[in-house]
Amino acid sequence: MMKLYSAPLSLFSRKVEIALREKGLSFERVMVPFDQSVGYHPKHPDVLAANPKAQVPVLIDGDLTLYDSTIILEYLEEAHPAPALFPRSAADRARCRLLDLYADEIMLVPLRALMHRTGPRPDEPDAWTQAETKAKEAEGVIRRQFGELNRRLNGHPYFCGALSIVDIALFMAVHFSLRLGGPTPNPHQALAGWYARLRARPAFANVVEEILKADLELSSPVEMGRD
Repeated sequence: MMKLYSAPLSLFSRKVEIALREKGLSFERVMVPFDQSVGYHPKHPDVLAANPKAQVPVLIDGDLTLYDSTIILEYLEEAHPAPALFPRSAADRARCRLLDLYADEIMLVPLRALMHRTGPRPDEPDAWTQAETKAKEAEGVIRRQFGELNRRLNGHPYFCGALSIVDIALFMAVHFSLRLGGPTPNPHQALAGWYARLRARPAFANVVEEILKADLELSSPVEMGRD
């Protein structure tokens, strides 16, 4: 059985969990310790040994050890091609990978500016004010990104034809905006409908519920995302 090193509030680990469940694959999950004050320190020794970046997710399948959610998802698709989470043609796969990159590296930038909201308040009030000023600027970027995603859907139920890794990656970006008190997809009819459809799928719903429970235990209270 595969083993996945994950974390309760790791966006990238949760991407892998959704993919594993959508593919109906059995796996043992090891949740590494996390605290809002110290993060992942001390880091899990197995993760340190497996990943030079010392980050989750890490997937172990027999004698193969992988890290980085994109590499893991591509491996799962090649090793377990049904049900598919990538389009069939090379061109469509490339477009799909670009959108996955957009979710992971472009959308993550403004989301990082909201992450202070789940941690402990700084002792210095000015530090919080400065962080919130940057967060408000980031929220404007996220709203524009949501508008672009809404246009990309263009009447389609998913971003790459059928359910794919792109939907998983973008769902996690949208959901993290919600849990961090950022913008919601609600002003955008297509995007809001897409989010609701995915949110109802068991693999997605399970992750959302677990993140909610983890936030109640680990995070400072944050008012859910706003329009």
